Amino acid sequence: MYSIFESDITIRPDDIDMNNHVHNTKYLDYVLAARYDQMVKDYKMPMNEFHSLDFNWVVSISHVEYKRALKLEDKIIVRTQLESVSGAQSKVNFWIVKKSSNKVAAEGYLIYTMISIKTGKPVRIPEEIINRYAI
Repeated sequence: MYSIFESDITIRPDDIDMNNHVHNTKYLDYVLAARYDQMVKDYKMPMNEFHSLDFNWVVSISHVEYKRALKLEDKIIVRTQLESVSGAQSKVNFWIVKKSSNKVAAEGYLIYTMISIKTGKPVRIPEEIINRYAI
């Protein structure tokens, strides 16, 4: 099993919708911000390193289950865990957790596809990258 990593995220006033809670689209923004943070601090392979190898990541599938509303005053942690790697794709699970109660506000997964920057087409994830993320 792969490691679970955490990132603190600050809810911003512009994340709040007319119902006075975080708009549903912001949850995926939080996961993306956490993944970028974790690429640097936990995996030690930031996005610019992928770019230097002529690779990029795109989201092929996103699945979110909303459990509890988040509000402006909430403090949250985004936990992510690489679940699997196969061919050009990796599956990453996530949990968005309210710090005050340690209860999950949303959970789900993303399927990322590695693409060639030159062609825009999917490419098999190199073994070297798989090994670096296998922590």
